[in-house]
Amino acid sequence: MNDLNNAADPRYAIGIDLGTTHSALSYVDLQASDGEKAVDAVLPIPQLTAPGTIEALPLLPSFLYLPHPDELPAGERALPWSDPEATTNPAIAGEMARSRGATTPIRLVSSAKSWLCHPGVDRRAAILPTDAPDEVARVSPLAASTHYLRHLRQAWNAAHPEAPFDQQSVTVTIPASFDPGARELTAEAARLAGFTPTLLEEPQAALYSWIQGSGGRWRKQVQPGDIILVVDVGGGTSDFSLIAILEKDGKLEPHRVAVGDHILLGGDNMDLALAHFVARKLSTNGTQLDAWQMRALTYGCRSAKEALLADAHATTHPIVVPSRGSKLIGGSIRTELTRDEVTAFITDGFFPRVEASARPTVRARAGLTQLGLPYAQDAAITRHLAAFLARQAGATAELEGFSGRVTPDHTFLHPSAVLFNGGVFKSGILAQRVMDTINDWLYMEGAEPARALEGADLDLAVARGAAYFSYARRGGGVRIRGGTARSYYVGVESSMPAIPGMEPPLEALCVAPFGMEEGGELELPGQEFGLVIGEPVTFRFFGSTTRRQDRIGDVLEFWGPDELQEMNAIQATLPADGRVAGDVVQVKLHALALDTGTLELLAVARDGQRWKIEFDVRSAAEA
Repeated sequence: MNDLNNAADPRYAIGIDLGTTHSALSYVDLQASDGEKAVDAVLPIPQLTAPGTIEALPLLPSFLYLPHPDELPAGERALPWSDPEATTNPAIAGEMARSRGATTPIRLVSSAKSWLCHPGVDRRAAILPTDAPDEVARVSPLAASTHYLRHLRQAWNAAHPEAPFDQQSVTVTIPASFDPGARELTAEAARLAGFTPTLLEEPQAALYSWIQGSGGRWRKQVQPGDIILVVDVGGGTSDFSLIAILEKDGKLEPHRVAVGDHILLGGDNMDLALAHFVARKLSTNGTQLDAWQMRALTYGCRSAKEALLADAHATTHPIVVPSRGSKLIGGSIRTELTRDEVTAFITDGFFPRVEASARPTVRARAGLTQLGLPYAQDAAITRHLAAFLARQAGATAELEGFSGRVTPDHTFLHPSAVLFNGGVFKSGILAQRVMDTINDWLYMEGAEPARALEGADLDLAVARGAAYFSYARRGGGVRIRGGTARSYYVGVESSMPAIPGMEPPLEALCVAPFGMEEGGELELPGQEFGLVIGEPVTFRFFGSTTRRQDRIGDVLEFWGPDELQEMNAIQATLPADGRVAGDVVQVKLHALALDTGTLELLAVARDGQRWKIEFDVRSAAEA
């Protein structure tokens, strides 16, 4: 891989948490670190907190405010560094964006990360905010993500002019459930921001942070045979991962064995639910809110939730909803949320105590729907967790040292330890509810209770863990093994005579097995395929988090409805390069797992000519 991230002698290993609601940057001093003793720090990020006011804060809220051209003079939105784009793109990121956008939500971009992985929209198109009027110049999810990353790069360069950002080893985190398209878009946002990163799954980053923070004591808290369940509930997603502890050559080695599906369910959903809860309270007093006010109320509920869950001594938090007219006295609507209301509402609604056999409910959808994020239909995170553990019941069956630990009467994989991550778990009540629910499931199957791993930094764990991973990749610290989080397949059309009303059967060819190590290129053994060049063709791709037994080159003629999930199709015209357009070239296929965390498929002809078939990062609307 030819990129700036592979600087010959970087001074720092940098980790970036590109979060749905907050972003952060941590770093490890490579010259001062030795072995597992990583010397790390968090970069205070200068940002506007009010017009003309700059503060350096540990977190950069992942919000982008799009001001009216006459709203803020250039001097009131200037940052401590020169930004040529600021003259043509006056968007503001960070704390001021969040606070100002709460009162003018039609100019606020939020959840860009969730939109970045939405396959149903053109993620390069200027679609955010989705409900902005015509006079607001919208931005794309890709552009918003690029803006946050550029802000972080510029903040670093302002603080460390002696160590330019693009000469350091940089890792950016992503949800474990991101498909190849969303991974590639994240990498593209970083390239547009001026650097090329390595990508790391957020649950792994959280575990890296826990390992680093333990000061070497992590080996006393886990043992061979342990299965760590990482429960990561952030602003936009719920991510589950399973990491087994193996013993290799007398040393403990974490090994990631499973990741969950992409679940758009997190703090954003809770904010919206609280907003409807408050709106119902207001309606009993005769106050009805319109759609604009509901959005402002949602941002107010987010602030209230964060404040009340973070401070055990806080009892109430005020909420102000701006008025759009002059009929209301004071020009705004004032109400409040209590800590008891927030904890009870979120606990019962999003973390109900359910049985291990519970599964997320799926309702029939309306034929027409508003443009929006594809949120999970069931808000109960514990039901999604039960389904994940059940799907992974045999995930450790083939691991060395785990044989016999899983019996046929186990209906789900039994974790022995749980690591929490994400701002939602700042409330100990919510973490305890998850622990109680999991241990209820284990008790019913005669298993020992799981224990919670202590010491996680819920705000900064992902950034810290990403920096530690960058350090570990250069030979220091502990590495988590595991490779690709899914098995990947490409659809191969069967050769058969035309039959009226019937399409040729499709087989699924495994091009990347589960656990394929990054940096590796594998050739599909002994098979050649016909590759159509010089004219438009379609490639269909599939992924699986459960089929671990498939090897590269295996062909599936049949598969269950829950075994493979189809990904975005690729619409492509492969260059003829001296051949005749429409020719079918005999090729062998190679799969290449890049260090960035993305996957490429290469088609190699007998004469050595190669065609790269990239996973689609465009929506069907673009094709």
